Amino acid sequence: MQYLSSPTLTTVSYDKSGSGPPLILVHGSFSDHNTNWEFVKPRFEKQFTVYAIARRGRGETDATEGHSLIDESLDVVTLIQAIDEPVFLLGHSYGAQVALAAANKVPNHVLKLVLYEAPYPQSIRKEALMQLEALAQADHWEDFAITFFRDVLFVPIEELDELRATELWSPIIADAKATLGDLRTLVRYNFKADRFRDLPIPVLLQIGSESPRDLYVTNAIAAVLPDARIEELPGQAHEGMTTAPELYTEAVFRFLLEK
Repeated sequence: MQYLSSPTLTTVSYDKSGSGPPLILVHGSFSDHNTNWEFVKPRFEKQFTVYAIARRGRGETDATEGHSLIDESLDVVTLIQAIDEPVFLLGHSYGAQVALAAANKVPNHVLKLVLYEAPYPQSIRKEALMQLEALAQADHWEDFAITFFRDVLFVPIEELDELRATELWSPIIADAKATLGDLRTLVRYNFKADRFRDLPIPVLLQIGSESPRDLYVTNAIAAVLPDARIEELPGQAHEGMTTAPELYTEAVFRFLLEK
């Protein structure tokens, strides 16, 4: 891991691999800089120098409390500015909201932006958050993860049972405590699509065909950005980079490498 200090005096860690133009990856919740990109990172490394940032509480990045989503975007901005050339920037889920806010702060340093299903803050309903807080208080982290996937993302129970039977489930549970911090931060975030109306860079908004579209800001962002396109990944839901890595990376390569 390599390290930076953000403007909030937070130690931010990231790893660097591959060769080519710089590509920064900003992971989502229930994952970290390794698990979110496990199946696609080897493909990215063949085309790009990959910087996989570890968000708050992951890797060796400080686990802070009470921080804002804008604070996390400044962590990404710090990494962008430390790289001595314009970058490609890619974010997933909560990390997509962070990446969007970071790009809006330093648009002259970002060549293109890829966002996969950035969530609306109101997608976390008050009663759902209260239930998750109670499970966290009792250290019932597996139930916490089950409740989130079932009641917030609306993953069908049979698909959830299949996920729980795989080796992917243990890392999800391991990240649950850090994810609670994400959820607390997200519900406080005052998202307004109009804030990004003047973002001058090309943006790819990826969605899964099986995802509940109203949970995510995709359409709202597409309506205001000057240069944006929506691309649907057929048969996929919220984790396309894990469930269909070849399909996912091909879509990213098409967008990032086209002239």
